[in-house]
Amino acid sequence: MALSDQLSQLAARAKELEDRAAAAKSKAKSDVEQSVKDARDSAQKQADALRKSADASKGRISAWWDSVARNWNDHVVTVRKGVQDKKAEHDLKAAQRAADNADDDASFAVDFAYAAIEEAEYAVLDAHLAHMQADDLAAGNTDS
Repeated sequence: MALSDQLSQLAARAKELEDRAAAAKSKAKSDVEQSVKDARDSAQKQADALRKSADASKGRISAWWDSVARNWNDHVVTVRKGVQDKKAEHDLKAAQRAADNADDDASFAVDFAYAAIEEAEYAVLDAHLAHMQADDLAAGNTDS
């Protein structure tokens, strides 16, 4: 898939998230529970695909990105465990703290995604520049 197609897909997915988050405010609890399950399953599927992609791209992507992919996979496992542990609590104050923590986690996840998009922009533009430099060298231009 071309980088421009990946970026379009990313933008569409971000808009989809925005729409679903807004719609959740007017849904019944059971519908939101199903949406949470669907989102968790989708996130797990994406994390698995990212890990497989990193494994398949070993030697073609930088060691840094390989490490990020592995750390992300570990993070997903840890977060899932923490969410399941919090669901076992039934005390009102604990539930309110869990809700506040979930808000903080969601906010940080959005900030993290934003930073990832910034990094993606750098990587995409750097890849384009690398192709331009290679094309210049192939054409015999050494002014690059």
